[in-house]
Amino acid sequence: MSGIDNYMLPCLNKTLFGVECLGCGIQRSISLIFQGQFAAAYKMYPAIYTLIILVLFLIFNFFIKFKHGYKVKMSLIFINVIIIVVSYLLKITH
Repeated sequence: MSGIDNYMLPCLNKTLFGVECLGCGIQRSISLIFQGQFAAAYKMYPAIYTLIILVLFLIFNFFIKFKHGYKVKMSLIFINVIIIVVSYLLKITH
């Protein structure tokens, strides 16, 4: 890993209880994207790309109101929650 890893925030849940949280890996995943390691970013945090799509949609929807913006937003949130929970369950059981 690069020197930027020295500046990442530690997971409070992992520090206090020794168990990873649902967000563990997102900082490193973003770092890997900036380094151009897209597959490694996905392996680190599988929801990273759908979260990026959600954030971009929310930004655009803030300035440009879409006809079905609420439905799209809720669908993206639902998809992200499913991906995050399933990947977390797979991570802690394997």
